[in-house]
Amino acid sequence: MGKEAYKSYEEKMKKTISVLKEDLSGLRAGRANPAILDKVTVDYYGVPTPVTQLGSVTVPEARVILIQPWDAKVLKEIEKSIQKSDIGINPNNDGKVIRLVFPPLTEERRKELTKVVKKYGEDGKVAIRSIRRDAIEHFKAQKKKNEITEDDLKDAEKEIQNITDRFIDEIDKIVEVKEKEILEV
Repeated sequence: MGKEAYKSYEEKMKKTISVLKEDLSGLRAGRANPAILDKVTVDYYGVPTPVTQLGSVTVPEARVILIQPWDAKVLKEIEKSIQKSDIGINPNNDGKVIRLVFPPLTEERRKELTKVVKKYGEDGKVAIRSIRRDAIEHFKAQKKKNEITEDDLKDAEKEIQNITDRFIDEIDKIVEVKEKEILEV
């Protein structure tokens, strides 16, 4: 069997990794990260629009995000949307720009966040293992229909397990990096 037999499963696992990275980027780690605004949308002329598309989002200091909308009329709407979102930061509106000041994380909050990171990592691993299970069931079904031999099935199971192990190791590394980032004072 060629490598293309495993490609679709590997692609699904890559998507799982990118979802994990996206979820983790939204976690507040004490320093300002514009990715925290990715899920915040503003009702702009009746259309839900991401904050990042309504103006420039910059990080002038380690703990500050500056949002400077291109249309000054939308400042109040951006402020309301940030307050409604679950990022836990109160926006400061000075009439021209919105500042999001990130307070330093307490030790207790850091520990809570590392638990959340571990949960995201575990969810990612569960998704990867589910893909592995689907792949193995697919190859067993092929064996049952006599489309592949017993040896091919064993090789496929071994290859799928190797791919799974590689992605689980990658998840462990991603989680470890995020935990260090959160625990960094």
